[in-house]
Amino acid sequence: MPRNPRYDVLFEPVRIGPVTAPNRFYAVPHASGMTNAMPRMRAAFRETKAEGGWGVVCSGYVSIDPASDDAPLPYATLWDDDDVRSHAMMTEAVHRHGALAGIELWHGGGSVMNRLNRTPSMSPSGTAWMPTHVSYIGNQRPRVMDLQDIRGLLDAQRRAARLARSAGFDIVYVYAGMGYLPHEFLLPEWNHRTDAYGGCLRNRARIVRELLAVTREAVGDRCAVALRVSLEELRARPSERAPSEAHELVQLLADLPDLWDVKMDSETTDCAPSRFAPEGSHEPVISFVKSITGRPVVGVGRFTSPDAMVGQIRRGVLDLIGAARPSIADPFLPKKIGEGREEDIRECIGCNICISSWHDCVPVRCTQNPTVGEEWRRQWHPERVPAAPHSTTVLVVGGGPAGLECALTLGRRGYEVMLAEAGEELGGRLRFETRLPGLATWSRVLDWRRSQLQRLGNVTVYRGNRLTADEILELRPGHVVAATGSRWVPLLYTPLEVPSGTLFSPRVYTPDDVAAGARLEDPVVVFDFDNYYMGSALAEHLAGAGHHVSYATPSGLASAWSIMTNEQPQTYRALADADVAMYTLTRVESFEHDEVTLINVFTFARTRLPCRALVIVGARLPQDALYQELTTRREELLAAGVASITRIGDALAPGAIAHAVYSGHRYGRELDARDEERALRRDAPVRTAIHAPTSA
Repeated sequence: MPRNPRYDVLFEPVRIGPVTAPNRFYAVPHASGMTNAMPRMRAAFRETKAEGGWGVVCSGYVSIDPASDDAPLPYATLWDDDDVRSHAMMTEAVHRHGALAGIELWHGGGSVMNRLNRTPSMSPSGTAWMPTHVSYIGNQRPRVMDLQDIRGLLDAQRRAARLARSAGFDIVYVYAGMGYLPHEFLLPEWNHRTDAYGGCLRNRARIVRELLAVTREAVGDRCAVALRVSLEELRARPSERAPSEAHELVQLLADLPDLWDVKMDSETTDCAPSRFAPEGSHEPVISFVKSITGRPVVGVGRFTSPDAMVGQIRRGVLDLIGAARPSIADPFLPKKIGEGREEDIRECIGCNICISSWHDCVPVRCTQNPTVGEEWRRQWHPERVPAAPHSTTVLVVGGGPAGLECALTLGRRGYEVMLAEAGEELGGRLRFETRLPGLATWSRVLDWRRSQLQRLGNVTVYRGNRLTADEILELRPGHVVAATGSRWVPLLYTPLEVPSGTLFSPRVYTPDDVAAGARLEDPVVVFDFDNYYMGSALAEHLAGAGHHVSYATPSGLASAWSIMTNEQPQTYRALADADVAMYTLTRVESFEHDEVTLINVFTFARTRLPCRALVIVGARLPQDALYQELTTRREELLAAGVASITRIGDALAPGAIAHAVYSGHRYGRELDARDEERALRRDAPVRTAIHAPTSA
């Protein structure tokens, strides 16, 4: 289909200093979990974005000096010639598709712990970042930077910029955001200096000006120089010379960089989950920048709607549409807009599973795009699947996330697929979960797959079909896939930190009961040891329905794992706004006589709460009875021509939706594959010599 002309503006080239972006789609720097230890995986991951039409594709954060060590978090380095060769794999891959390659040069300053190299970190005034997230907590504090350290920082930036030019990058960054070293100079909490680098904002911004200058000196007229800066905190600070310190900073540096890349100050606001922030949520903070500088401006906002993108440009907010999460969910988003296929965009759902992968120190993963991170090691492409080697029929039982993805992948390969769903509506667990507060956007997981399935003539969907083993034998499919999901069970939480001891009572419920419309009597206690979104979202949902709700968890924090997805601060605010009382570090000891007894996991102190409905959000078990019955009838299966029976998704191992989608995709892609096609390729770093890089 031809491109919709109202989107033509998105495909205009944009001049960025000495280079030109072929369009306005800009894949901004973001962590991918693929470091210099995985250069081929990293190159293929970024290349896929360039192939998909992103005009600029950037690296993640790249350390400019061994004194900036973020281990064990997966960061990249640009310290020596081996690193140059490692990054060159990416630039060559990106350039093959006509895109520009950008690199985010980074020094963590007082925000890193230098755990691996055991060198004290440094910050402008010796101030330390004191986070509550255990992954970031360290117990050595930074040293105060002296003028020699500042010269060393400038030398390290200059050297890294030269190496970046050698590696083939087109855009080289100065990174003054997210609490990292140049940003620390900008913020008075970090910067107590009384010399030329402290005090007024002009002095605090001096280091940024100097970093831009040495970067420009190093790259000459070969590369553009970009400034990535966090403006949220500065926007909230008054200035005597401008509407805010953010305005004053942009005025001071207005035309020094070739590109302004503007963002928020923390993960929770910069990459806010869709549960708590809409598309374009950055605009109130960054919209002023273009009115001050004559340089192009890029920013993000979880943009997936081309109309929203055009709106940002037409209203003078941005020149380039930046994306991290949307470019992961659909690397081919620009091409689909360019080809008039907006309905094919696999829209980001804002669940932030991609961000959790960085906290987990593993390659990036995505709920919507199961191929991400597998481009090189499994040779998976988001838009192409191998053709089926022969014709056969596959029966997929269950129309939840795993079953839908499995049926779609098999259908795209050319198999004849029957998808049988017991209910009248496809979606599995998401039929209920997307009705919980803030989770409506997650329906994109279902909407996209349902719409894609409707176009495949070789996939037949049967709703309201709860198949039995006998009926499956009568159908005589070549393969059977059990995607029958899981169920919540009312297990308690023991001192050994495992679920054990089923609590059955007419007034004990699980999320499945609430989804089925169970009528709960007040007061309600939600006991959560699942630790992700379900417990808090359910408590908020029940409170919104008018119930008096308390929330209890054995963890130290509500929805403890959601700190990995940037949800936790907003979760606390949502529960407080819903007037939900919270009890942490407690487990349910008993529930009787309209009272639940909570016991502290450390002190064993007891708290008694009035309760007439206890909702336990903890353990899930596979709903695999059909699979288990079929496995006992193997002779009959073989006689009926059924070559295999396989479990996928929650029916195999309950997990997040991302796990279910990945499981369904992997089965669909690997059915009938040869052993060598299933093999997981192992990446390795580029190493020509064992040596110690020189520290600035």
